[in-house]
Amino acid sequence: MKRITFLHKLYQEGKLSEAEPSEEIKAAYLQKSGKSLSSAKALFKIGNLEDSVALAYYAMYHCLLALLFRAGIKCENHAAAIILLKRVFGIANDAISKAKSERVDKQYYVDFNVTELETSESIKIAEEFVADLTDFIEKLTEDNIRTYREDALKLMRG
Repeated sequence: MKRITFLHKLYQEGKLSEAEPSEEIKAAYLQKSGKSLSSAKALFKIGNLEDSVALAYYAMYHCLLALLFRAGIKCENHAAAIILLKRVFGIANDAISKAKSERVDKQYYVDFNVTELETSESIKIAEEFVADLTDFIEKLTEDNIRTYREDALKLMRG
């Protein structure tokens, strides 16, 4: 019997799908990424550390969605998007995985102490991730996109 993978299950549920590669949606998500990063910095300055950590993560996540839409992949699941970053594009996903975990801890649980140092580090990591991934996106060729899209579809379809 064939094992159904997490990505294939999401594909069957319509939460992970093929889409038209889109420069417009890519640009919109890059803009959201920039706004999230700016907001993370503003919140840090006024001492709202929990929300600053959350928005640093969302800056990374929105940049990742920009990459996926540029390659013609629609993903409605954070964990799946992070998996695709590594499995399809060959980009280390440790930083965004840690940022996601930090966001969940800081946003949903009250027994976590958030320090200025940790928050500052989260913002720095987000800045580097967004800069590197934006650079990667901008260097994509149509041939790259076609290959990445085919690889993603193989994973989705199982």
